[in-house]
Order: sequence, then structure tokens, then C-alpha cells
Amino acid sequence: MTAHLTLLAALVFLLLSFDKRSLFQYLKKKILIINLEPRRLDSAPMATVCCNWNETALLVIDMQNDFVLPEMGSPMLVAGAKAVVPAVAKVVSLARERGIFVIWVVREHDPSGKDVELFRRHHYSNGKGPTMKGAKGAELVDGLKIRDGDYKLVKTRFSAFFNTHLDAVLKGSGIKRLVIVGVQTPNCIRQTVFDAVALDYEHITVIVDATAAATPEIHS
Repeated sequence: MTAHLTLLAALVFLLLSFDKRSLFQYLKKKILIINLEPRRLDSAPMATVCCNWNETALLVIDMQNDFVLPEMGSPMLVAGAKAVVPAVAKVVSLARERGIFVIWVVREHDPSGKDVELFRRHHYSNGKGPTMKGAKGAELVDGLKIRDGDYKLVKTRFSAFFNTHLDAVLKGSGIKRLVIVGVQTPNCIRQTVFDAVALDYEHITVIVDATAAATPEIHS
């Protein structure tokens, strides 16, 4: 009994003395946040990230009609998404100029909704639902297009890494650094970034004016 109390006291001491700033500082070193500023988009802003472009991949996340266009009437609409389409297109163009591996991360769900998160399954009925495979809502928004040499990856959860082969594709391509754009910031962007840190990618860059959320406050 005495030994158990001693162990418990030691654990409490460690918890109380843990410096949470150390974790924060570690994440700051791993994750770089960049604001392109639209007026500077033509001045090669990604040159500040790194120069080993063949070891860098661009992840473009969920830039699909159902997430971007209000006229689709989708429950998945991200209110801030449409405004960042030009910035995302510019980042993709810059990436291709530098030979960066462009990966389009998209959601494509079964019409039954059986592969969707439990809390979203009520959006699927009678063979209809958001970002269904083959439907217009799952297509990339106008202005964005997959080209030869790009890669398309389908996910069914927030993280682009969860239950996909993304890590194998990246590691097999010699990728050490990631640049991330798309929607939406608190969900798919954040979870993908956290998983990339856990998987030991050397640098993860989020371009903040090429990502978006429901409101500017949520995005910030």
C-alpha cells in the first residue's frame, strides 16, 4: 500500500511539473504557417519553405464542389472555401513550376453512406448524399484540375493519412516535407497536419490564405 501511494505521489508530481510549453515549442518547430498575401502571389513565396522541391509534396485537400459552392446546397459547405480557390490554384501552379509532387486529397463516399463518419450518416438516404463517388458534388471545383504527374488520393475521414496509403506513397516518393492547402482548417487540415507530425515529416507548411473554414474566426 505504501509503495502504491509513493508511486501515485510521484506521478502527481510529474504531472504538476510538466512544462506544456515544451510541447508547444516542438510543434512550432515542426509546423510552419505562411500567409501568402494575394498581392505577393507572383513573387515565389514558397521559396521561403525549402529548396529541395523533389522532397516536397503539396496536399490539396477537399477542394470539391460540395465543400466549395453554395449553389450545390450541400450540408458539407465550407463558407470560406470559395474565396480561396484562386489562391489554391496559384499555389498549385507554383508547385508544378518547381516540380513539387501535387496530391489531390478528396472525399468520395458510397451512396449508402456506410463509409461516412457516424455523425454524418443522416445526410445519406435513398442513394443520395454529399461527395458521392461519381457525382458532381465530388468533382474538383472549376479552376482546379488533376494533370499527368499528379496523384489523387481518396479519404473517408478528416485526416488524409487515416486508413489510406498516403504515407506509403509519400515515403516511397522520397517526400520529407509537406505543404498543405484546402479546407477546412479545424478538421481535415488540422488532423492531417497532426498526423504528419506524428509520422515524422521534417517540415509541414500550412498556407493560411489558401486554406479556409466556416468563419474567419474559426480559421484563425
